[in-house]
Amino acid sequence: MTILNRSKVPKRVLKIMDSMMQVQTKMIFDYVNKHEEPNINFLNLWQKILKYNDKFMRKEGTLDDYKGLLTKEEMLYLAKLFRYMSDKVAELEQQKFPISEDVKIINVIANDVPAEWQVVPNAMDDHVILYIHGGGFVMGSPNDHRLLTVEIGYKTRFKILSIDYRLAPENPFPAGLEDCVKSYKWLLSEGYEPKNIIIAGDSAGGNFTLSTLLKLKDENITLPAGAICLSPSTDLTGSDDTFFKNAETDPVLADVGLFWWIEAYLGDNDPYNPYISPLWGDLKGLPPILLQVSSTEMLYGDSKRFYEKAKAEGVDVKLEVWDDMPHVFQGFGLRALPEAREALDNIAKFVKKIV
Repeated sequence: MTILNRSKVPKRVLKIMDSMMQVQTKMIFDYVNKHEEPNINFLNLWQKILKYNDKFMRKEGTLDDYKGLLTKEEMLYLAKLFRYMSDKVAELEQQKFPISEDVKIINVIANDVPAEWQVVPNAMDDHVILYIHGGGFVMGSPNDHRLLTVEIGYKTRFKILSIDYRLAPENPFPAGLEDCVKSYKWLLSEGYEPKNIIIAGDSAGGNFTLSTLLKLKDENITLPAGAICLSPSTDLTGSDDTFFKNAETDPVLADVGLFWWIEAYLGDNDPYNPYISPLWGDLKGLPPILLQVSSTEMLYGDSKRFYEKAKAEGVDVKLEVWDDMPHVFQGFGLRALPEAREALDNIAKFVKKIV
């Protein structure tokens, strides 16, 4: 059964999510019809995901109890399906809301990591936001985040370097984190000064944003001016009750089967590793951090708990909370929600304050 309780989600949010879901569903079945796998029946597989997702969200058992429920072949199939869906939806969105021809999109290789520069008119040449996209560690790309990241570029007048890090399940931890760290080092090698660099990311990209800061600190590499996290995942241990409680009001994450996403990324690694769950790291000495989240999404507790710990350890950290918004509403509601525009304006204010 599904977890989301539609009666608890505002109609204006449901309208956006239902419209997106219609397109996503079409793209999913387009992929299924084009990519037949002899050992996989998609409908049966999806029923299995709903079954175990229901148990997982009701906290029946521990994370370890959900390991091995899907084969690696099934996880890879689902990851490729979600990636196809996400990129196709992004293409349609970019057709609907074309990016100005004045915006320069330049493909580069940043220390072996594929990436793209997104440079809006009048962007400062020596100021960069290293953007790490979300997607649950298994999907996402610079392409499917481009409308959001270009808008951040407009708001801040920073150049955006949006990276295409390696994804699970093909590349579990620490591959994605390694790519994030290498990209930051590449910026330094290109002559960008840490004081003019900000690392930003959403969801899983928010996790990588914070774990990258911890890794850089441990390697005694000069940290960037600050960090911006949109609905970040900070704790993959399953220890936050809000994660499960808020599933009823999260139209993005509640029913996608996060139990296997977590396994795909974690592998056999300890979820309490600070590079996996930054909440459990030594946060002292980190630069200013802006956290934005909705109080009704599953990752609300991840932001709130991280904020409380970071503040207690002396970090200049700010938490901004909106009610009744979907996960990463800055992107999902970019053209429709005034709260998304407000959040982006606040990002610009934060950047102006620290740089």
